Amino acid sequence: MENNLQQQIINATQAVFDTMLMLPVTSGVALPDKVYLFNDSISGMLGFSGDVQGMLTIHCPQQIAFCITGQLLGMEVDGMDEDVKDTIGEMANMILGGIKDAFLERGTDISLAVPTVMSGRSYRVKTVDYASWTTVPFYLDDGEFLVELKLKTLD
Repeated sequence: MENNLQQQIINATQAVFDTMLMLPVTSGVALPDKVYLFNDSISGMLGFSGDVQGMLTIHCPQQIAFCITGQLLGMEVDGMDEDVKDTIGEMANMILGGIKDAFLERGTDISLAVPTVMSGRSYRVKTVDYASWTTVPFYLDDGEFLVELKLKTLD
């Protein structure tokens, strides 16, 4: 299950970066430990429910978020503003949309919530620990960001 989740994260993230941003992104190996603490970063979170429930989160250092936003909007970005927050929320939405398509191919239906975004100098993101989780690092020329998928199967 973990390898399948990792591959779904990789496929969906690379598809978004290839088609929407035209930015080459390289995936790394799924992290062995959970990451809770973030500094000078922004996180876009998107919950889902249905046959399974969970959350997708994209965690970006500010400079990566500025790069992504600038590429998507075609402008120079050098500060945390509503454009950056909207872009990172939309990135979570698009990546989870790709994962939803993979779920549907296997007969698993989910509905997506509205993205939530948080940013700051130092913050902690901790959600349900009893869920299955996979966190994949991705690399751009400007640095690294994380995409995390937490999944809880309904009984």
